[in-house]
Amino acid sequence: MGAALEIRNLHVSVENQPILKGVNLIVKQGEIHALMGPNGSGKSTLANTLMGHPAYEITAGQIIFDGVDLMDLETDERSRMGLFMAFQYPVVIPGVTVANFLRNAINARMKAENPDSKGIPIPAFRKLMIDKMNMLEMDTSFAGRYLNDGFSGGEKKRAEILQMAVLEPRIAIMDETDSGLDIDALRIVAEGAEKLTDSLDMGVLIITHYQRILNHIKPQFVHIMLDGQIVESGGPNLALHLEEHGYDWLREKQNGNGSVS
Repeated sequence: MGAALEIRNLHVSVENQPILKGVNLIVKQGEIHALMGPNGSGKSTLANTLMGHPAYEITAGQIIFDGVDLMDLETDERSRMGLFMAFQYPVVIPGVTVANFLRNAINARMKAENPDSKGIPIPAFRKLMIDKMNMLEMDTSFAGRYLNDGFSGGEKKRAEILQMAVLEPRIAIMDETDSGLDIDALRIVAEGAEKLTDSLDMGVLIITHYQRILNHIKPQFVHIMLDGQIVESGGPNLALHLEEHGYDWLREKQNGNGSVS
């Protein structure tokens, strides 16, 4: 059975300001979940908390991954367990090629598991890179470019999809991955994520406030966040309903039952 990411009654504050107010969510390997909500609803706070960002203080609740409580684990430890975060604004690393970055990431993981490890041999790494780039229909010259240096929005996202392909996480969190992308780049990201879900049995949590990425990547589950809580969950039709009607019907529904102020 695959791993699951379980978020249980999660409360998070930033500078003593409560942002998340009891989030419950389970994402299993092989599943695609979309988390939607307006700006300021707490979506990115959830993503950063899942990866262990120190500015986000958990005041109650748990994050369980593959049966392990992540509360006391550093970001790199979470990564080695198989959690991956694709950021809204990937960092530029001039002077470090995509290939070197990925080889160092693999070697760091191997050394953490076995301090005597010499890392991945170059021929094996080269074969791995070519296989993954072919799978994603990427030009292999991409691996020789400096990471995100002068990359277009679409190229930055392609680099993250390639990182996922090489590192083979069990669950990937994609935070506003569609931000600022044109339709072609959006399709590349969506197709890459779907291929990895199929080939690696990867679970995906896509965090977005646009329905348009969901035209390209089909989630089985859609969740809507308002005011630090998931207030509605359903299938793909929920995203379409949201696109058509906005969030007001949900706010009215919540105000009607008093569960969200």
